[in-house]
Amino acid sequence: MTRSEPDNGTPAEAKGADGAQAHDQAHAKPHQAAASPGGSGDAPPPLPSKWVFFFVLIGAALLLGYGGYKHWALDADATATQKETVDFVPTVRTITTRADSKPTKLILPGETDAFDSATLYPRATGYIAERLVDIGSRVKKGDLLVRIAAPDTDRQLDQARAQLKQVQATMAQAQATLDQAKGTAALADLNFKRSKDLVQRGYDTVQNNDTQQTNVTTQKASVGTAEAGIKVAEANEQAQQATVDRLVTLTQFEEVRAPFDGIIVTRGVDVGDLVNADSKTGASLFTVAKDAVIRTTVHIPQTNAVAIHDGLEASVAVPQIPNRTFNGKIARSSVALLNSSRTLTTEVDIQNPDGALRPGLFVNVTFEIPRLRPNIVVPAEALIFNQAGLQVAVVQDDQVHLQKITIYRDFGKTVELESGLNGGEAVVMSPPADLQDGAKVKVEPKKPEEQAQK
Repeated sequence: MTRSEPDNGTPAEAKGADGAQAHDQAHAKPHQAAASPGGSGDAPPPLPSKWVFFFVLIGAALLLGYGGYKHWALDADATATQKETVDFVPTVRTITTRADSKPTKLILPGETDAFDSATLYPRATGYIAERLVDIGSRVKKGDLLVRIAAPDTDRQLDQARAQLKQVQATMAQAQATLDQAKGTAALADLNFKRSKDLVQRGYDTVQNNDTQQTNVTTQKASVGTAEAGIKVAEANEQAQQATVDRLVTLTQFEEVRAPFDGIIVTRGVDVGDLVNADSKTGASLFTVAKDAVIRTTVHIPQTNAVAIHDGLEASVAVPQIPNRTFNGKIARSSVALLNSSRTLTTEVDIQNPDGALRPGLFVNVTFEIPRLRPNIVVPAEALIFNQAGLQVAVVQDDQVHLQKITIYRDFGKTVELESGLNGGEAVVMSPPADLQDGAKVKVEPKKPEEQAQK
């Protein structure tokens, strides 16, 4: 018996396995051919494994369980949310009210003006001969500003002085006439007495005595006439002296001098200009402003006007001078309020030695106005305005009570109350829009800095 060798180095076991598989296929073919009705010879597909059905059932159960859990979780969350909404107690921030008796800080716009201001017009007719100052010049009281050449007035003064000398000469002549009349009257009286004595002795006639008596009467009348002439001469002299004095005064107006210490703010003439005396229709010579003290005019509203009084301190700030404040006091007020604006015109005097403040500036004036009585002051963010009116929410025993209030003064960030609170109440800050009367709330604890500030 001959022994077969493996082909191409294939092991014997591999060939044996291949031979067995071929033998099984040869025996299976007749059975497969018999089982196929069409005679095609194809076998039916095998049934799925039972493990597939097991895993499908497990997946479906897991999906159903997860869906039921999510439904239960959503239902629980909705129930909890509904319960939380029903039982919700909001947390609020409160502030404790108190009666404020400190002065009220009031800032109002104002306008500066010179303490004194004078517009100078000519009192002498003539030409500007010399101008010694200009706009911005600092002057002292009595300083010469301008000199007017007025030859007409000068010649009138010369004429008046000459006429005064004539009147004075007439006065001397009248005095001499009076002296002469008095001497003649004295002589006539002496002759009358001598004639009367001679008549009594029989040495003179009665007719001559009567003549002497008449002469005495006549001379006395002459004395009276001379005395009247003296009075007329005195009156003429006084009248002419007054004319001279008036013209002297007018000539003094040829030199225009500063009425007070100040600064020249306007100039209306130049050298050579013609000016007319006592005329306000033309241009003025100068305007002089006294700025050593500045008046600041402020209009106080009616709500604060009652507490305004002279001597109340004020501070003035100029927007263009941000790092400096000017202090002053109320010097005067109009007492009566303006009907058009219901404001009180008030003036604050400010010392201005260095001239930092100028007339015509817009300024902000700050007053510390004393309160007539202590009032409750609450922040504006605590106010509630609805159909019930103006209210605040007061927390008492963790329960809200809406309290009606009346505002006395509005300061913007805060309001001063006329009525409604007595002080010591816990008022809700920024109350929620749905906050109702009687609602339960939780009070937020105050921060350490708030407690320290309180």
